[in-house]
Amino acid sequence: MRIGRVLTGNLLLIYLCVFFVTQAIAEGPPDDMKGWEIGSPYNKHYKVSELDNFRATVVDVIEVVPMEGMSPATAITVKESDEDAPILVHICPAWFAGKESIGLKRGDRLKIRGVWAEIQGRDVFMAAKIKKGDYYEFKVRLTRDGKPFWTMSEEELARERSSD
Repeated sequence: MRIGRVLTGNLLLIYLCVFFVTQAIAEGPPDDMKGWEIGSPYNKHYKVSELDNFRATVVDVIEVVPMEGMSPATAITVKESDEDAPILVHICPAWFAGKESIGLKRGDRLKIRGVWAEIQGRDVFMAAKIKKGDYYEFKVRLTRDGKPFWTMSEEELARERSSD
C-alpha cells in the first residue's frame, strides 16, 4: 500500500513538472508584445523594398530599447572597418532571442541583410538575416515581405525553420 502511494505521488509530481514545462514552452510571445506587433510603429520602419546587405565585424552584443514603450531588443554594434563609425543593428525582441542565444560574439565577421531605418533620430539597421561563415545563419524575418518570425504561429515558425 505504501509503495502505491509513493508511486502515485511520484507520478503526480512528474505530471505536474511536464505540465508546467509544456505550458512555459507553449506560451510563445507575451500577450502584450510591447511594440513588436506586426503593424506597430517600429515594424512600419521595415520597408522590404529597401533591402540591403553589408559585411561587418561584431563590436558588441547588447540589449537596447528601440522606441519608447517597447520591450528590449537584442542588438549588435558592428563596424565595416576599423576606421568606420559603429552601426547599431536591431535583431529581434529580447524575449524572442536573447544575447546569449543568437550565437554571436565580439570579433565575429558577418554578412547582414535587412533595411536601414531612422528610428528616434538615429540611423539603425533592422536585420532580417545574419550569416557567420559558411554554416551559421540567424534569420528573424521573411525575405519576401519582411514578416517578423516573432509574430508567426508555432506552425509557421516550424515550417520556416525546416525550409532553411
